[in-house]
Amino acid sequence: MDPRTRNSAIAALVILLGFGIAAFFLPKVMIYVGERSPVAAGGVAILFVLAFFLVFWLRARSLRGDR
Repeated sequence: MDPRTRNSAIAALVILLGFGIAAFFLPKVMIYVGERSPVAAGGVAILFVLAFFLVFWLRARSLRGDR
């Protein structure tokens, strides 16, 4: 495994672990927020999904050099 491939694999692992931990706590966060506003709880879920795709889109963009 060359250094570039290894670095990409490590970055993907860190990102997935981070989002995995966040997904583990997401139901509790949504229940907490949902007690105040059900719409806000739905917004939390939407933001979580959008953030997941945004991180990988930004990573791919930085690797291509499209800054």
